[in-house]
Amino acid sequence: MAAITVRRESEAKPAVVPREPRWEPFRMMNDLMAWDPFREMVPFIQPLPNEFAPNFEVKETKEGYVFKADVPGVKENDLEVTLTGNRLNIAGKREAEKQEQTETYYTYERSYGQFTRAFTLPDGIDAGTVYADLKDGVLTVTVKKLPELQPKKIEIQTPLKKS
Repeated sequence: MAAITVRRESEAKPAVVPREPRWEPFRMMNDLMAWDPFREMVPFIQPLPNEFAPNFEVKETKEGYVFKADVPGVKENDLEVTLTGNRLNIAGKREAEKQEQTETYYTYERSYGQFTRAFTLPDGIDAGTVYADLKDGVLTVTVKKLPELQPKKIEIQTPLKKS
């Protein structure tokens, strides 16, 4: 069994005469290094909104250009694809789910909000053949090149082939 000792307050405190505080350079350095000048400004800083910015993949093929964006949870009605001249604009929004005050969240990392992306296309696109498709949370936008600007194979004529 462990020995338990009981002390009374009068026995535990020796009589100490207050004295001048000592200069401790390491404690002063620790206090200085732990000081955060921005901590005082925290009440004035507004938190940034949890911004939704989907990732895009852009590639060029022989026929045109293909844009793919991961937009899980975005409805077709919440997406807008426009082409003005050679400027392709893709905009949309993902609505936040309603949170009940009685629910307990341990982490909340999903992002919501509006996004807009703009791409400048080179000359020679066929504005009449832009196609957009939303399937399994992936938006695919295809912009075709004009037929006269697509590469055309030219056969080489040799003197032997002419006869």
